[in-house]
Amino acid sequence: MRQIHPHALWLGHVGDVRDWRAVFDAGIQAIVDLAGNEAPAVPPREMVYHRFPLVDGAGNPDWLLALACRTVADLLKANIATLVYCSVGMSRSPAIAAASIALTTKQPLDQALATVRRAGDVDVSPGLWASLCGGF
Repeated sequence: MRQIHPHALWLGHVGDVRDWRAVFDAGIQAIVDLAGNEAPAVPPREMVYHRFPLVDGAGNPDWLLALACRTVADLLKANIATLVYCSVGMSRSPAIAAASIALTTKQPLDQALATVRRAGDVDVSPGLWASLCGGF
């Protein structure tokens, strides 16, 4: 897991939710699962868990992209420590995190993605990014 500073936002991959102790130790209170190709996590009952089964590329329904972005943005606005994860943590989670930061801070998407990139490598799918840039 890696934190996107200065936000209470972490990015991760499917393996991160197999270690609930590390999630709790990081102070994370909410999980946003974007891994449509993975089985849903089974979080402890005190953990808030949202699942948006996205594909890594074009073809996601606009309403699902919007709901995922708005949910993460609402968690950011409320300063709820949140882990956003997908299979590998390189495409869907950074893309949705960037779009959510852009919604929250009113900055351009590319600038928000630059903020996410400062926390580590990303490899956002061009089809997914085009969907987000198109305003879903």
